[in-house]
Amino acid sequence: MTTPIAGEGGVDAYAKLAELGLTLPKVVAPLASYLPAVQSGNYVYVSGQLPIVDGKLLRTGKVGDDVTTEEAAELAKICALNALAAIEGLVGLGRLVKIVKVSGFVASAAGFTGQPAVVNGASNLFGEVLGEQGRHARSAVGVAELPLGAPVEVEVIAEVA
Repeated sequence: MTTPIAGEGGVDAYAKLAELGLTLPKVVAPLASYLPAVQSGNYVYVSGQLPIVDGKLLRTGKVGDDVTTEEAAELAKICALNALAAIEGLVGLGRLVKIVKVSGFVASAAGFTGQPAVVNGASNLFGEVLGEQGRHARSAVGVAELPLGAPVEVEVIAEVA
């Protein structure tokens, strides 16, 4: 078992967020009948997070059409922050051992194949904040539509102590 991030040998996620000038947002309220995150055993399953800040979706559109890859990667970073907030709200980041799996969904224009570069926004944030414990397995999938017309959605599986 890996050491929790706030434990000995691990990264202090709260300090790293502050160092990066980032603040954990409030947990985004569910858009339908689900919970932001649930724990089963030593795992937290975070529902798909949209780029929502202060209750508002920051952008709509399709990547490769009216949203650039770079804009979408920044939105994926916000999704990742929202995922960390969901973990914090459920069990606290101090119990986080490792980000195990990230699934990124990209609302893609026809012919767009840069989904991995978009989801790098989330992956890079986890690495910056959590170090080695933020490295994970991943999927980056192009889809026709996402809730509310969002360009990107990120879901996470995390191991906790």
